[in-house]
Amino acid sequence: MDFPKLPPHDGPFLSVVDMHTGGEPLRIIVSGYPTVSGDTVLEKRRYVRDHLDHLRKVLMFEPRGHYDMYGALLVESEIPEADLGVLFMHNEGYSTMCGHAVIALGRFAVDYGLVKTPTAPETQINIHCPCGLVKAFVEYSNGKTGAVRFHSVPAFAFATDVKVTVPGYGEITVDISYGGALYAFVNAEIFGLDVNKSRTRDLVDAATAITNAVKSQVKLHHPVSEDLAFLYGTILTDGKDDFSDEPTANVCVFADAQVDRSPTGSGVTARIALQYHKGQIQLHKSRSFKSGTTGTIFTGKAVQETTCGHFSAVVVEMTVLKLRSNKWNLTGVFLEEDSALSLSKEQK
Repeated sequence: MDFPKLPPHDGPFLSVVDMHTGGEPLRIIVSGYPTVSGDTVLEKRRYVRDHLDHLRKVLMFEPRGHYDMYGALLVESEIPEADLGVLFMHNEGYSTMCGHAVIALGRFAVDYGLVKTPTAPETQINIHCPCGLVKAFVEYSNGKTGAVRFHSVPAFAFATDVKVTVPGYGEITVDISYGGALYAFVNAEIFGLDVNKSRTRDLVDAATAITNAVKSQVKLHHPVSEDLAFLYGTILTDGKDDFSDEPTANVCVFADAQVDRSPTGSGVTARIALQYHKGQIQLHKSRSFKSGTTGTIFTGKAVQETTCGHFSAVVVEMTVLKLRSNKWNLTGVFLEEDSALSLSKEQK
């Protein structure tokens, strides 16, 4: 069916593409967004937070989105080697890094022609995230994209064996690690929970209690920018941190009690940095990480030692071997008081 015109509307027309990585959604805003001011990506992040937050709510929340929706707004980067800049958004605000989004954006950049001359067997896409430059590598052959991997910004263990008092649970020991965003890590068994079997609501309650305790009791900082010095969420693990050929599972609860359906790219990056710091994984040793909610797998390894300020750090390579290739193209007409949404499915 051909629809020759849009319904009457007074507001801007926003076009988005919906993708997902390992079950975790990504709504990529293609066009129609107002001009985002700022000389740097971090300044642009502050601008959308302070001046355009109503559009985040329109795109993330129902009836056009849902509580666990995730978004990416493409912006210009001040870094010459960057192919694109991006701002991430979710149910609470704006993240500094998102691994599942980087993976999806890698394929998006090739599939939708942002890269004019893709190369085989891999096309490199330099994506400037608020945390820094992330390099994605997209398999490319005979005009089609495949598996995607990326190299993270320097990831590091921020603090280990930190004791916090958690209402209802008492004193809990957590680790805090950075993978483009800061996460608290704790074994779910401390709460009598299993990340693969327990009710999601119980996992969310425990993780949220940890997040609130760390935010109120631990002073966080980052050597590059104070914009990066905040706790993004808590990752509950199965406690299997010593190296094994078997996957280790975790559940990430971030922002305002939002649950990641994937193993969490930035979270796994931070977890690998933590394991490397503790001597539980060696350089170039691959480990599989499973989402406790969906069972999807990310593979990661530390590929390079580096530093971030006074922290010893590693660059982590994250890989997703299988990606869904179906994409939904969505277009929305937003009125001053309300809006309508129309859908069309494109099978690739």
